[in-house]
Amino acid sequence: MTRVIHTGDTHIGYQQYNSPERRRDFLEAFRSVAEDAIEGDVDAVIHAGDLFHDRRPNLVDLQGTVEILRSLEAADVPFLAIVGNHEGKRDAQWLDLFADLGLATRLGAEPYVLEDVALYGLDFVPRSRREKLEYEFDPVPDEAAHAALVSHGLFEPFPHADWDTERLLEESTVEFDAVLLGDNHHPDTAELEGTWVTYCGSTERASASEREDRGYNLVAFEPGQEPAIRRRGLESTREFVFADVELAEGEGVDRVQERVRQHDLEDAVVIVTIEGEGKPIAPAAVEELAVDRGALVARVNDRRELPDEGEAVSVSFANPDDAVRERVRELGLSDAALEIDRTVRNADLADANVREQIERRVRELLEDDDTAFEPAPDRKPSDEDVSTVADQLASGDGSAAATASTETTEDETVAAADDGSSDERETEPVVADDGDGETATTETSQPSAEETAETDSGDGSESKTDSNGEYASLGDFE
Repeated sequence: MTRVIHTGDTHIGYQQYNSPERRRDFLEAFRSVAEDAIEGDVDAVIHAGDLFHDRRPNLVDLQGTVEILRSLEAADVPFLAIVGNHEGKRDAQWLDLFADLGLATRLGAEPYVLEDVALYGLDFVPRSRREKLEYEFDPVPDEAAHAALVSHGLFEPFPHADWDTERLLEESTVEFDAVLLGDNHHPDTAELEGTWVTYCGSTERASASEREDRGYNLVAFEPGQEPAIRRRGLESTREFVFADVELAEGEGVDRVQERVRQHDLEDAVVIVTIEGEGKPIAPAAVEELAVDRGALVARVNDRRELPDEGEAVSVSFANPDDAVRERVRELGLSDAALEIDRTVRNADLADANVREQIERRVRELLEDDDTAFEPAPDRKPSDEDVSTVADQLASGDGSAAATASTETTEDETVAAADDGSSDERETEPVVADDGDGETATTETSQPSAEETAETDSGDGSESKTDSNGEYASLGDFE
């Protein structure tokens, strides 16, 4: 029997809530997985993408990752992985560097035989490239009793999917017994076309919406039997305290603070969600109370739509969304500028994260193309096909690709609940490392400036569609 740990979406380097402690938490969660692998004497650790939160991890995160991979190598536990959307680079990948150091193996179209299991890899492929994607893999070796594919993306039949899993299974030159996936931070398993398809979930809460315990999958392959998939939790992750308050009419901050006091908040991340009626609440009053009681970080999410209090003065204003739409059309912005505009006005992105996200995206866009912010030559200010987030809200169209915006929006994703959010991000080919950068038959592409957008909501990452139906990768965060 062959036993492997299936993990992914570790997002090392993510400084959630601008907290250095939270940044360390993501690295330590990956360390816990490695320690479980060594203690449990598994045959390999399989990582399904998004090892890092972005493609420029800092030196401390790289050193910590190398240290963990060295511990696996010393215990003779192979680290097998593919490239996700967050970490994908235009040139060589970090995973290639770890492979050169003898610390990892990058899975691709050629099988890696582990005991009696042939393992294949398919890096993240942006949605715009999947139509022409050919699922060609080398034949399964005679000594292998099972075949499994490792990939990264939002696959059917799970919620928010945009990747046709049935087509993959039908057109693949290999008949897979299991597909081990990353990108969706919610663990889930389903059977499709006689193949087990499973998400392992993330190892740390990258979003306030990720309330379930974090963990990974333990997958067992035994000849003559279907793969056995079991969920195992990580007990050492940072505690999140979720204080949900339903306010009645006339209730206010005192009721919210009373609810917060009912919890042990020491070193925890505290998420207070307010619904119902009641009086307006100043978030600072609640967050300061939580921090004074020992919380590491506190955030208030007030979901109520409260009327403005004040004198009954009748004043008429123009629709601000209409004004934004008109002004954006007049500007004739480039695709890069439109992306920044969407990020700034994304209501789900925490204010504390806007500056960091914008600075990072501007640097990346200019590094890839120093003309990225020049006005679009083929877009006139009066073009009706220029759309904004407000257009999408007004139309209620459930698909980012179906909006009236230019085709480049199909390659972009707006994070609506952490973490998730998914622009079309590309990675380099998954096949053999031939050094010339050309793709073989199973082709994955690398992230382009136009196809990568990292926005978050609540400082986390969860791939999802927002309330307006716009697709957002679970890998993007607030």
